[in-house]
Amino acid sequence: MTSPPPAPKRVRRGLAGAVVTALAATLLSVVPATTAQAAPALLSQGKPVTASSQEHYGTAAAGAVDGDLGTRWSSAASDGQWLQVDLGNSVALSQVVLRWEAAYAKAYRIELSTDGTNWSTAYSTAAGAGGTETIAVSGTARYVRMQGVTRATGYGYSLWEFQVFGGGEAGGPTLPGGGDLGPNVHIVDPSTPGIQAKLDEVFREQESAQFGSGRHAFLFKPGTYNNLNAQIGFYTQIAGLGLRPDDTTINGDVTVDAGWFNGNATQNFWRGAEGLAVNPANGTDRWAVSQASSFRRMHVKGGLNLAPDGYGWASGGYIADSKVDGQVGNYSQQQWYTRDSSIGGWSNSVWNQTFSGVEGAPATGFPEPRYTTLDTTPISREKPYLYLDGDQYKVFAPAKRTNARGTTWANGTPQGESIPLSKFYVVKPGAKAATINQALDQGLNLLFTPGVYHVDRTINVNRANTIVLGLGLATIIPDNGVTAMKVADVDGVRLAGFLVDAGPVNSPTLLEIGPQGAGADHAANPTTVQDVYIRVGGAGAGKATTSVVVNSDDAIIDHTWVWRADHGEGVGWETNRADYGVRVNGDDVLATGLFVEHFNKYDVEWYGERGRTVFYQNEKAYDAPNQAAIQNGTTKGYAAYRVDDSVSTHEAWGLGSYCNYNVDSTIVQDHGFKAPVKPGVKFHSLLVVSLGGMGHYNHVINDTGASTIPSGTSTVPSTVVSYP
Repeated sequence: MTSPPPAPKRVRRGLAGAVVTALAATLLSVVPATTAQAAPALLSQGKPVTASSQEHYGTAAAGAVDGDLGTRWSSAASDGQWLQVDLGNSVALSQVVLRWEAAYAKAYRIELSTDGTNWSTAYSTAAGAGGTETIAVSGTARYVRMQGVTRATGYGYSLWEFQVFGGGEAGGPTLPGGGDLGPNVHIVDPSTPGIQAKLDEVFREQESAQFGSGRHAFLFKPGTYNNLNAQIGFYTQIAGLGLRPDDTTINGDVTVDAGWFNGNATQNFWRGAEGLAVNPANGTDRWAVSQASSFRRMHVKGGLNLAPDGYGWASGGYIADSKVDGQVGNYSQQQWYTRDSSIGGWSNSVWNQTFSGVEGAPATGFPEPRYTTLDTTPISREKPYLYLDGDQYKVFAPAKRTNARGTTWANGTPQGESIPLSKFYVVKPGAKAATINQALDQGLNLLFTPGVYHVDRTINVNRANTIVLGLGLATIIPDNGVTAMKVADVDGVRLAGFLVDAGPVNSPTLLEIGPQGAGADHAANPTTVQDVYIRVGGAGAGKATTSVVVNSDDAIIDHTWVWRADHGEGVGWETNRADYGVRVNGDDVLATGLFVEHFNKYDVEWYGERGRTVFYQNEKAYDAPNQAAIQNGTTKGYAAYRVDDSVSTHEAWGLGSYCNYNVDSTIVQDHGFKAPVKPGVKFHSLLVVSLGGMGHYNHVINDTGASTIPSGTSTVPSTVVSYP
C-alpha cells in the first residue's frame, strides 16, 4: 500500500571525487559564457542515458553524462557495447566529445536517431586514439549513441564523459539575452508620477483574484518614496532594485490585509516583498499572509504585525534575510518560520513558531510557549534577485553560508556574484517550451516575467550554475501530462520565484531535481529551490502523481508551498488527484521552510540519508470521503511526513500536522509522522491538531504522543518535545 521505493543510489564519493567534481563544474561553467554568442552548447549533460551493459555497480551509464570527471561508465569486457543519450527533442548537432578512461575503443561509430529505433552513422573510425577525442558531426537527432566495435584493451569500454554539443532547437535562430521586462513589470523611480494610483489600480484587480491570470511586479529604483501605501494582492511582487534593502526606502507601508475575505487571512497566498526599507506610517507595518508569501531582504524601521485587522485567523508565513527594528506581532498566526534575520522581539506563540539564525529570537520553549529556536541555520544561500548597477540590470546571486546567523547585508555589501541581464533570456508571455529550452542550450539563464506559460514539453535545466528566476509569481502549466521542469545532476542551479500549476492531464511529476539515481557531490555548490510553489487544482482541474522529486544530493529547499487544492475550481478527491507531495531520494538534502498540504497519500516521503528539515507545516487532505479512502494497509491514514525504514540518519525541528476531515469527521489517523526508531533519526518539537474535531490523530509520531480525541473540538494540539 505504500509507494514504491526509489532506485538504489550510487555510493557517494569521498574527498578526491569531490575535488574532481568541483574542478569539472568550474571548467564546464565556463562554456556558456561563449555559447550565448556562438554554438556549440552542451546538450547531453544530465539527460537520460542507457547502455548495453555496465561493468559493476559503481560505473552506471549516468556517470558519463553527469559533468563529473571522477565518475564514469564502463561496459562488460566484450566487443559490441554501446552508450546512448536521449536529448529530449531533436536538435541540430555539431560536435561529440569522448573522454575515455584507460579502457577505450579502437573502433567505434557515432550514430544518430530521431526515434531511438532507426540509426544513421555520423562518424566511424577504426583508429581510435583514446584520451579525449573531439569529433565534428552534422545532423539533427534526439538520440546519440557511441557504438563500440573493437576494444583497445582486454577490459570493456570506459568513458569519463560522453558530451554532445549543438546549436539548440533544430533550425532555431540564436536567441538574444537581455531586453525589456515586458508589460507586467512596473518600474518606478522617485520622480515617476502616479505611483500610488498605479499601485491602487493593480490592487483592485488582484485583491481577491485568488485564481486569476493577472501577474504583476513593482520594481522600485533606489531612492526615497514618500507617503505610499503599497497594498499587495494575489500574484503581485514588490521589490527594491538596490543591492541592499536600505538603498530603496518607502516612507509609508507595504501592506497585506484580509478585508476581501472578511478579516480571515488564511487564503492570502502567492505574493512577495523583497529588498526594501519601510518606515511605517503609524510605526507598525502589516503583513497578514498565509502560505506562499515571502518576505525577504526587508528592513522594517518599526514593528511588523502578522495578523489581519481585527486579529482574525492567519495560517503561516516566512521571513528571511530581514531586519525588523521593533517587535514582530505574531498574534493570531498559527505557524511561522523566520530564518537568518534580526528582530527587536516576538509577541506570542500559537502552535508552531520556528526560528533559525535569528538575532533577537525567543529561546526554545516548546511545548509552551511553542517556540523552536536554532541558533544558526546549518546551510543557507539567499534567493537571487534583480538589481540596478548604475543603469544596467543585473541579477545578484548571493554566496552560500554555513551556520548562518543574521542578515547577509548588515555589515555592508552582501557576498556573491553579479550576472548581467545580457546573460539571461527574458521570457515573456507567449513563449514556448522549445524556445525556452533553446535559450538554455545556448547557455543563457532564464528570467520569467510575470505571466502564465503553457509548456508542451519539459523545460530541461542541464547546465551547472543556471539561474531560473521568476518575477510576479510567473506561472508554468505543463500540457499533455509532461513534467514542467527537470534539473540535471549538476552543481549550483538556482530555481526561484515561480509557480508550477498542474494541468488537467496527469503528470508523473511536476518538478524534478536531478535524474533518478543521481549521486554527484554538490556540497560545495548545491542546487537551491526558493519561493517555488506547486499547485494541483484550484485554478482548474489538475493532476500529478508526485509533485516534487529531489534526487540530487545536497539540494536546499528554502521556502516552498506544495499544495493540492482544497478549494477553488477542479477540486475533488479524484478530480485533482495527487498522491504524493514531496519525495526526497537525495542524500544531505536540507529543507528550510517546508509547507506541503492535502495530498491523497503521503505529503512528504524521505528516502535519502542525513536529511534535515527546519520547520514543516502540513494539513491532511480535507476531502477524504471516508476512512477506507485513506486506509494504508493495516495503518489508518498516510503520515504527513514519513522517513523510510531504510534511513539511518535524519533530523527535523518544528513540525506540525493538522486534520480537517470535513467530508467525514469520523476519520482517524494513526499518527501524523512516521519514522524508523534508530539513534540517528531525531525529531524535535512536533505537534498534531484536530481542527474543530473534524477528524483526529491517535498519536503524534509512530505510537508516541497523546490522541487528539480527548480535546474534542477545542483545537488543542497534542505535542511531543523530542523523539525518540
